[in-house]
Amino acid sequence: MSHTFNVLFWLQNYKLNNDTGKVPVSVRITVDGKRAEIATGKKVPADKWNSSSGLMRGQSVEARSINKHLRDIDYRLHEIYDELERNGEYVSAQAIKSVFQGKNIKQHSVIELFKYHNNQIKSQLGKGYSKGTLERYQTTLKHTLGFIQHHYKADDFLFRDMKFSFITEFEFYLKAVCGIGHNTVVKYLRNFKKIILIAVKNDYLSRDPFVGYKMSLKEVKKDYLTKDEIEALVNKEFTIDRLEHIRDIFLFCCYTGLAYADVKRLTAANISIGLDGEYWIFINRKKTGSESNVPLLQPAVDIIEKYEDCPITSHSGYLLPVISNQKMNAYLKEVGTLCGINKTITFHMARHTFATTVTLANGVSIETVSSMLGHKNIRTTQIYAKVVQEKVSADMRKLKSLMSKSN
Repeated sequence: MSHTFNVLFWLQNYKLNNDTGKVPVSVRITVDGKRAEIATGKKVPADKWNSSSGLMRGQSVEARSINKHLRDIDYRLHEIYDELERNGEYVSAQAIKSVFQGKNIKQHSVIELFKYHNNQIKSQLGKGYSKGTLERYQTTLKHTLGFIQHHYKADDFLFRDMKFSFITEFEFYLKAVCGIGHNTVVKYLRNFKKIILIAVKNDYLSRDPFVGYKMSLKEVKKDYLTKDEIEALVNKEFTIDRLEHIRDIFLFCCYTGLAYADVKRLTAANISIGLDGEYWIFINRKKTGSESNVPLLQPAVDIIEKYEDCPITSHSGYLLPVISNQKMNAYLKEVGTLCGINKTITFHMARHTFATTVTLANGVSIETVSSMLGHKNIRTTQIYAKVVQEKVSADMRKLKSLMSKSN
């Protein structure tokens, strides 16, 4: 990889010795716009310095001695730069300075920095970072290591060898080898980019290999239940308690918009009287930490009251008997089949249903829905408004078709 490289000798005028009139000379190394500075150990009279040549003026013994010293430094710095490039080693201003000063260059690596980053997050759990954030970075680290082992037959990768091709090959590995969907791949690569930016800021990398690489999420259709499908769930009588519990918890989230991680940890402490004198849920979302304050609709209140004397909730202290997300989704498929719903129901669909069928479709403003969902940006909520708009459009097309036939 070619670099921009420059050596400049300059006076530290702020260190002028008023008694001798002399100023220390420093040398500045610049590689790809990043600098490192070294003291030359020489001082020259300020009025004898030639800033254009970076040397002392004149042919005095002192001038020849100082200029020879500066030229030797310049030669050695260029020699170090050439050696690093020739040997394929990491090239930076700091690396050249380290070699010049007789220090070893530490060759920083991807997995090493990634582990350090994750340990930093782990030490700050509950202080700006959530367990979910740590888990996402740990998963990204696992895939990064898997890619390096698969593609490079190694257990780590030096930043000095990082190129644009690493990113494109990593993306291919995640999609083709791991079978991961596009949007999830983009999220992993965004996590990985944070590690890259840390490396760039610490001068482990001379430039960001993500430059020119585009990462965009594909719009995913947010599936939800219709009013009729909600009624089918409400009216279904189950003979198996397990399925009834799952149905009730799912419906509770259809009426409140809570995500799985939030309903799972819901306690009586999260229920309070709001300014309107009615019961509200007050909770900070586990995923983002943002507030999610939701007035309780009567069907949601009824579900909470139904489980007040449940042995499971009495023992756990939580309001609802929530099981693992994996089991919840498995049982929801069974619930959907028994209710005659021809959709693959997932637990997160409850949150989508709250946003569309329960609120937006009934005239609740998008700003209010965004607040209740705990979205930090209203653009995140707008996709639900688009879904509702598409539904209205489809219904109107059917109406227009019927009217044209009747005419």
